[in-house]
Amino acid sequence: MRFQYGLLVTLPFAAAQLNELTKKAGKLYFGTATDNGELSNTTYRKILDDTNEFGQLTPANGMKWEYVEPELGVFNFSDGSVVANLATKNRQILRCHNLVWHSQLADWVTADTWNKENLTAALIQHVTREASHWAGQCYAWDVVNEALNDDGTFRNDTFYNVLGQEYIKIAFEAAAAADPWAKLYYNDYNIEYAGPKSIAAQNNIVKYLKKSGVRIDGVGLQSHFIVGETPSQDDQVANMEAFTNLGVDVAITELDIRLDLPANQSNLAQQSLDYQATVGACLQVKGCVGITVWDFYDPFSWVPGVFTGQGAADLWFGNFTRHPAYYGVIDVLKKAVKNGW
Repeated sequence: MRFQYGLLVTLPFAAAQLNELTKKAGKLYFGTATDNGELSNTTYRKILDDTNEFGQLTPANGMKWEYVEPELGVFNFSDGSVVANLATKNRQILRCHNLVWHSQLADWVTADTWNKENLTAALIQHVTREASHWAGQCYAWDVVNEALNDDGTFRNDTFYNVLGQEYIKIAFEAAAAADPWAKLYYNDYNIEYAGPKSIAAQNNIVKYLKKSGVRIDGVGLQSHFIVGETPSQDDQVANMEAFTNLGVDVAITELDIRLDLPANQSNLAQQSLDYQATVGACLQVKGCVGITVWDFYDPFSWVPGVFTGQGAADLWFGNFTRHPAYYGVIDVLKKAVKNGW
């Protein structure tokens, strides 16, 4: 069944093709984030496991610092291994997320009094142990996540306050040594269009690391958008190319497009156009390697818990019918395959 502008229309359940078409269009994958507690839902799992639909998985939480190193020097990889092992079983590409972030840190990281020497040691130890554990399984690591404020300045967090900009170099150097096979990414939101944050990511992260002789392979454009406020396709293409011209790949890493509830014919139609613009932008940029939605099923979305009155940001409704945006994305992918974008 399919929900289209308030109507239910009967469709075959197995019309799975997002990843299949994305690969035919020349990209590596169309993927999704997922989380451990979601995997017991059998209908959800059937869609997740279908590699014609999703060829890549990102663990939404299990690889974050609070789960991996809850105490200094005490490591627990069990949460992160759930999605990692599922990706291996399904032969899906694994994007590993993330090594260093200001949020979801273990309490000891923010509670301790640090100096440059001991925080550098703790940072290297964390990145090295975590990246080494999954070395060879990860197509890419989000090494540093959300280091910038919207005005392009560095975020004041534990790492920056003690180590300054150098913490980014330390993290990437440790990741490169620990997992030499993985692509190393910087990942952030509001860098999907030209502006001070995007320019700072280019100058103070990509160029900074390259000038320092430190490997960085890609930039993740999270792409958490709002219906009717999504950057135009042309703007997204130009912004992606500003990064790829620096010699790095880009990927859409956390795509969702939230709307003001309830969903209706008007906002669902606009959502479809917005999804098409973003996916279409990636398809037009040679260095955009793939697209990941930040979960595909509305009941598992992070949006309603953070943005009151907003939701329906994903591609499947709660009754497992597909948004019009799903079919909009399919149309863009089919055009790309036909026209050889």
